[in-house]
Amino acid sequence: MRSSWAETERTEVRHARLRVSVLVGLAITLMIAFVGVIAYVVMAHAQETQVSRELRYNAQYGVPGVAPRCAWVFVLEDGVLHLGPLEVPGGFPLRSDIDAVHASGTSVSRDVIANDTEYMVLTSPGANGTTVQSVFDLRYQLSDRSHLVQALAIALVAGLLVAALIGLGVSRRTVGPWAEALARQRRFVTDASHELRTPIARAYLRAQLLAAAADLPDDQRTNLDALARSIRGLADVVDDLLASAQLHQRLDGRPIDLADVAEAAVVGETERAAERRITLSLDHPGHPVVVSGIETGLRRAVDELLANAVRHTPEGGRIAVRVGVVAGQVELVVEDNGEGFEPGEASRLFDRFHRGVGEGRFGLGLSLVREIVTGHGGTVEAVGRPGTGARFTLRIPAVERVAVRERITSARP
Repeated sequence: MRSSWAETERTEVRHARLRVSVLVGLAITLMIAFVGVIAYVVMAHAQETQVSRELRYNAQYGVPGVAPRCAWVFVLEDGVLHLGPLEVPGGFPLRSDIDAVHASGTSVSRDVIANDTEYMVLTSPGANGTTVQSVFDLRYQLSDRSHLVQALAIALVAGLLVAALIGLGVSRRTVGPWAEALARQRRFVTDASHELRTPIARAYLRAQLLAAAADLPDDQRTNLDALARSIRGLADVVDDLLASAQLHQRLDGRPIDLADVAEAAVVGETERAAERRITLSLDHPGHPVVVSGIETGLRRAVDELLANAVRHTPEGGRIAVRVGVVAGQVELVVEDNGEGFEPGEASRLFDRFHRGVGEGRFGLGLSLVREIVTGHGGTVEAVGRPGTGARFTLRIPAVERVAVRERITSARP
């Protein structure tokens, strides 16, 4: 049993370390990517600003066909387009823009992709009725941007490796103490529960024998009975602690008939209910209602729900237990007409050591029920109102009968 707990703890620790490593690595990677995007945007904006400034300068002072650094200037003067002595790239000048600016007197700026590169083109009115078109080849700027992207990609890959190492180190430092504390806590709860069960059982037995054998006045016998009940309550708390620690083992996947579990729980509470004249009823479909999980855990959960109902139902009250299948879920309902509870208290009933209104609402019982049910992939809810009773509904995924027969057949020798 303990080996399965240890394996579960190791799995949880591995998952926690992996999550921490991924989060740290993701944070560092996002930081590098964010810095890279900012660097690229700043560089592209600076280049475009510089090129725009040079285009305006060339349009104002440049000589047709002669301009520095991959730039050309074209001038329309008296209906004649001057291209200059330099070789003009294919597709230029943009005569449509020149004619439009000459007619409207309004500048036009555009980006043109041609000749396997990109150009920025500014067409604007010039001096003495001329129209000037300035063209700038962006191939070197684009090359600088490409080199920057490649450098950022290399930095991102290196950053991922560094982030993985940093994340691994951080996860070991952060998860290690938690894992050790978790293991110590479970060992303590398990060992303490085992060690306490025997002396508590002996004390309870001696209190019962003393109450049965001693000739005591009624008030002293009442006190002795109360002492025996207190010792029994202490034993229940120890059992709850031990069961809670054992919930961390893996489910064995055995088919469990929840109708049988409910029937056994009702039989177990029949005598106590009869002493208080409480009517117990059980309604189930008459055939196996099967779930997959740990039988002892499910029995503990159903026993606790029914015991809780008996504790909070007055003499002469009624408790109904129903088992059925609804939308692929096995539903087990325990409903009473007892003292109930405030609607806002429903979610807190399943908190550990929650103390509500009335006697006995203190301990691990309902919290343990929720742990068992959620461990089986199910849910448990409580509905009630003061003075009108309470209804607890347990839902666990049902197992199909075909799957159950196959599993039973495969288990036979």
